[in-house]
Amino acid sequence: MYTIYNLLPRVRMEAVRLVKEKGWSTRQAARHFGFTHSAVVKWLKRADFLPQNSQFIPTQSSRPNHHPNALDTNIIRRILELRKERNQCAEILFHRLKNEGVIVSLSSVKRILRRNGCSRYSRWKKWHQYPPRPLPEKPGILVEIDTMFEGYPDDRLSVYALVDLYSRWAHAEAEERINGLISVRFVVNAQRAASFKFQTLQSDHGSEFSKWFTKVIRSHGFDHRHSRVRRPTDNGHIERFIRTLQEECLNKIPRSLSSWKRQIPEYLHYYNTERPHMGLNFKTPAQILKTVPSY
Repeated sequence: MYTIYNLLPRVRMEAVRLVKEKGWSTRQAARHFGFTHSAVVKWLKRADFLPQNSQFIPTQSSRPNHHPNALDTNIIRRILELRKERNQCAEILFHRLKNEGVIVSLSSVKRILRRNGCSRYSRWKKWHQYPPRPLPEKPGILVEIDTMFEGYPDDRLSVYALVDLYSRWAHAEAEERINGLISVRFVVNAQRAASFKFQTLQSDHGSEFSKWFTKVIRSHGFDHRHSRVRRPTDNGHIERFIRTLQEECLNKIPRSLSSWKRQIPEYLHYYNTERPHMGLNFKTPAQILKTVPSY
């Protein structure tokens, strides 16, 4: 039964009480409330299975108990058995079922795994859209951002890093931990240090670059896009800068937050103004920025 009348559960119980407590006939109660006689009879039967102090008879779902095109229980059992053997993905299970002569679609295999809690994908996973990647034709059009950490969880140091793809201008800061709030603060600090305006920031899917980060960053006038899943080259420039920062700076100084905070700015000055870059025809980011109009 389906209805949008939210008081109908109480009307059902009132009809039952008129019959049981006041001695009305089912036809009298049906005429009084404007329902069919068979409906009141069904309500009486349902009321027998409810507690005596119930104030209403709930509306039953109109969803069918069984679909005529539902998969056979033997096929469902076989899918779960194969999954339990080696925890293989739906595509492999589909291929094995096909070799066994079982006719079932790949989407059905995935649906059975999901319904039985065997899916590898979390239902809390945040799916991101991937707008077109802007071409870094000018400074700030596309800026990659990422984080790195070193040490065990109870003694971990982290570094935020950012690099502009056009000029290779970079910025980095050492932190004790990473989260969305610190990520926003790092971007604001990097923008103050840069001589050009950031337009689009690109990051991976880390928790420090969550939907909250995207919302706050946009309020500051920046766009935010995520790198594509299983596409490591999308963030290749920032990954290479982090490796350079580790090899030429962090690995040569004591591992402490105070040391990193003191030495990283000195290295950034060298990286941006003195260090020649092969990708820039052995020029420095500062030299590249001098050739374009100021922002």
